[in-house]
Amino acid sequence: MEKNNYQGALQRPMGSGFGAASTTADVIGGIDLAGKTAIVTGGYAGIGLETAKALASAGARVIVPARNVEKAKRSLAGIANVELEQVDLADAGSIDAFADRFLASGRALHLLINNAGIMWAPLQRDERGNESQLSTNHLGPFQLTARLWSALVMARGARVVNVSSWGHHYSPVVFDDPNFVNREYETLSAYGQSKTASTLFSLELDARGKGAGVRAYSVHPGIIAGTELSRNLPKEALQKFGALDENHNPIHDLSKGLKTLSQGASTTVWCATSPALADVGGVYCEDVDIAQLDRIDAGDGTGVVDTSAMRGVAPHALDEQAAKRLWALSEQLSGVKFPVAGE
Repeated sequence: MEKNNYQGALQRPMGSGFGAASTTADVIGGIDLAGKTAIVTGGYAGIGLETAKALASAGARVIVPARNVEKAKRSLAGIANVELEQVDLADAGSIDAFADRFLASGRALHLLINNAGIMWAPLQRDERGNESQLSTNHLGPFQLTARLWSALVMARGARVVNVSSWGHHYSPVVFDDPNFVNREYETLSAYGQSKTASTLFSLELDARGKGAGVRAYSVHPGIIAGTELSRNLPKEALQKFGALDENHNPIHDLSKGLKTLSQGASTTVWCATSPALADVGGVYCEDVDIAQLDRIDAGDGTGVVDTSAMRGVAPHALDEQAAKRLWALSEQLSGVKFPVAGE
């Protein structure tokens, strides 16, 4: 078997026995996470909440870093095995403070689910000048993973799952101008760049980290209307994507890739827990299996979108040189050196 997934060397379905219709309950059945600790960012809304509930139901202690703790308390009320923490992934100091608290507890970290993200954001910048979608969707998770690295290694078999998106097709990482300083801002291009970064990060993290027992995966959940990801988007735009009906209700149609929340979270849960992936990492997954490599160019997404075609992973998101270059750029933009033992 190939050592790494550079250039998509491992990027082929394995016949998981699951599919697009599979739910978190299907995937978590028979999995025992007693004694395991998981962190699920954004685990109090949408697919993050479904992910947190599934892991907790299997016995894991689930820590949910939340930007809005009061809202998270309401969402997670009555769910056992859950802890809440205040964290803003666009705020470097907030990430560091949370990581310090977790490391001080002395616990190993078995599962890190970098689920929280934003989309359709207008041009905004974090305190370091980084574009907000790149900051929240990639640089924050990069910093969080780096700061928690020793706890991941301590687990002796940890997994990191970065929730990416088919939207990575909208843009590679534009290394010459990642923060839209010298080019016109376009929100879907910025989103696409951030999700390409998530996928490249998983690729390189797995290559560098597997020697220390840490495997990494990226995930396309599918298209799920009604999540907070679309809070910046007019409902008319979601109708254009075919995700809402004429009454603005979410459409669930697997033939078009339109999933329920539980179906959307199932691939994340599978990547985090499946024994079938024990010796495979760095892959991009969808529909509860490893995705096919494709060569679709999505452009900027301003036209009508055929959601049924939104499957597969683009070669630019699995390129070895881009992954290594992104690692260096992420350290530069975040100001965080990532001490991977296997580097």
